[in-house]
Amino acid sequence: MANTNINKPFASSGNVKKWTWSFWFKRSKLGTDQTISTTYLSSSYEDRFAFNGNDQIDWYSFQGGSYSNGGRLNTNRVFRDTNAWYHVVLRWDTGNSTANDRMKIWINGVEETSFANRTNPATNRESLFNYGDNSQQWIIGSTNDVHYYDGSISHMHFCDGQSYQASNFGSTDSTTGEWKINTSPSITMGTNGFTILKDGITITDQSSNSNDWSLRGGTLTKTEDNPSNVFATWNPLNRGNAQFTYTNGNNTITVGGNTWTSTMGTLGFSSGKFYWEITDLESECQMGVCDAGINIASSTAQNLTGVTTFYNQSGGEMRKDGSETTANYGLFNSTDVIGIAVDMDNKLISIYKNGSAHVTNYALSPSMTTAMPFHSGYYANNLIKTNFGNGYFGTTAVSSAGTNASNNGIFEYDVPTGYTALSTKGLNL
Repeated sequence: MANTNINKPFASSGNVKKWTWSFWFKRSKLGTDQTISTTYLSSSYEDRFAFNGNDQIDWYSFQGGSYSNGGRLNTNRVFRDTNAWYHVVLRWDTGNSTANDRMKIWINGVEETSFANRTNPATNRESLFNYGDNSQQWIIGSTNDVHYYDGSISHMHFCDGQSYQASNFGSTDSTTGEWKINTSPSITMGTNGFTILKDGITITDQSSNSNDWSLRGGTLTKTEDNPSNVFATWNPLNRGNAQFTYTNGNNTITVGGNTWTSTMGTLGFSSGKFYWEITDLESECQMGVCDAGINIASSTAQNLTGVTTFYNQSGGEMRKDGSETTANYGLFNSTDVIGIAVDMDNKLISIYKNGSAHVTNYALSPSMTTAMPFHSGYYANNLIKTNFGNGYFGTTAVSSAGTNASNNGIFEYDVPTGYTALSTKGLNL
């Protein structure tokens, strides 16, 4: 949702003393102030749920120029896993006689109790969320066109007049022990309640209330990535230096200067067969896989033992463990779609160009035990857009999806037989 926000004014107030809000989020950019939602009346009156520059959650009701007139929960915990979906439940219940129960947060089914700053609302304090005023800006995705949220949101339920807890919206998987989504919770919505972003990017209310939201600015982009199936992306916490800029859900990389910089993906695999696609490729870059144990911070990471790549230079060559082994396959240009197919069962990699084989069954580095997607670039403004299965290159959808027997992920070209998208579902097929 980077540079995108939606809004919904309500003509009349709902229950401003009791409501519950549940949604899933996946972050992309870290280390900056980012607002998931706000109701901004003035500089002295604002309710806000956000991440601060330290990546902590800061949920507050700022009224009359003071938190003490509203309430605040600012976590000690930080949220820096850009590969994970988090489930958050916010409950405002100021009629509760117990002060610590008037404003509560659950993350993945567990109540947050450790706070850097905590101010409990006074008894019967009114929230600005759910406050009815046609001139009011209730916004999801920014604070008045600043502090944009950069990431994804899914399955958002707002329950007006209800005091629920996390178990109404999810449960612990008996096999994995992980918190999992309840896609159709049994809940009462109340007058101003709504369900949006449940299936796809619809901001039309999917409850019976018809409390539809409007696109205020930017573009909503659909993603196959969801709380039940997490797709690989590039990892901004695992890169060579600050030269790389990550955008579009960390699936687009831009090189900032003329120096070798490398990054790896968020998911790895020691067995199985996986496929992804890259386009908008410039010269002087290497793409392929690396062993999870290499030192990605090295400016020569592309030459380390445990790295196998296609080098888009010198006529197009395959490189392994820092050495050229086979050359003159031919180069890619910026309009080509490059497919990368990695077979860890047999330790082979194949490279495709616009759906046709370019390099077939090239042996991976023998030292590779856990393969991670790898990319290394050199020239400033060198750009790549990667489709790990979400069906998009940047913000542009694939033009005509190829066949995919696994039914996991959407790609421009046919997925090679026996391969699937690198995602949590793919890892468990």
